[in-house]
Amino acid sequence: MIAVRIKYVQKHRGRDGRVRYYFRHPRLPRVSLPDLHSDDFWPAYQKALSQNTFQEKQTMKEGGTFSALCEAWLRSAHYIGLKPSTQRGYRNIVRRMQLEDFADHQVRYFTTPHIRAFIGRKSKTPAAANHWLKMFGMIFQYAVDRGEIERNPATGISRMKEKSVGAKSWEDSEIAQYENYWPSGSTARLALYLLLYTGQRRSDVVRMGWADIQEDGLLSVQQMKTGTRLLIPLHPALAREIDQAPKTHSTFLTIEDGKPFSVHVFSHRVTKWVEMCGIKERLSPHGLRKAAARRMAEAGCSPHQIASITGHKTLSEIERYTKAADQARLAREAVLKIGRGSFTKS
Repeated sequence: MIAVRIKYVQKHRGRDGRVRYYFRHPRLPRVSLPDLHSDDFWPAYQKALSQNTFQEKQTMKEGGTFSALCEAWLRSAHYIGLKPSTQRGYRNIVRRMQLEDFADHQVRYFTTPHIRAFIGRKSKTPAAANHWLKMFGMIFQYAVDRGEIERNPATGISRMKEKSVGAKSWEDSEIAQYENYWPSGSTARLALYLLLYTGQRRSDVVRMGWADIQEDGLLSVQQMKTGTRLLIPLHPALAREIDQAPKTHSTFLTIEDGKPFSVHVFSHRVTKWVEMCGIKERLSPHGLRKAAARRMAEAGCSPHQIASITGHKTLSEIERYTKAADQARLAREAVLKIGRGSFTKS
């Protein structure tokens, strides 16, 4: 049977075993599609494609509109100077904003209450609302710098409180369960140790290779997200795992054909390895970065010492780990001092 590929359609099998189809276009919002073999598929697909016509109308508006300002910002030196991954993320948000009804409004008429109202549309997803607020701020500041408006209407608006705490930090029991299942010398074990004993992001771990190990035993890392260069001492447990990796490959972690992992494939592979060893929680590679910071805090490392490994630019997140570790230590000391005594009088 000949497989037919439909442009911008992706097939995805969920954890429940069901197959789902999505319309994925680089400049348009993702759309969930009916089953490929149903009568509703092609009408839904054509509707998703028709968004492109609306997109073109929005971006070709006469000058002075928010949509036109977005296009100018996407050609600006500030945007061009960003990292490609950051550019993609910002561009996706901008394209979605250009599909809103306010996109064809004149920039000079936008006020702070308007921005609050537009942000309020995303109140059910605070993280997305904050992304919009950040984008409004950058785009309107660009208009201020160009002299198109006198004041940035996004200034002074508070971010929405996000309930999500992000990726879950791996517990020690979960790390131990993973270690007990995946033997030394396996790619799954090496991935765990690279993430846990370097404290780096997945985008940095998948690029690590033999060329990064210096003569003094330090691992040289230049973080993809921040550009920060770090020198990290190799933990003995990590060094033993690295020694078992093939020296003919450019990176420590490789897929079956010896090629490096992409970030996306690596994340899915780690999720699969977690499931295979029987852990019920949905754990991610970034959770091991948090676990590394937590372990260093529990060992008594200062925020600056932890940042020298993780490469954090600000200490606010790290200080949460150290405060939690200090609280737990003080609580244990308090209980020991109580001993067999009682808080109540006889």
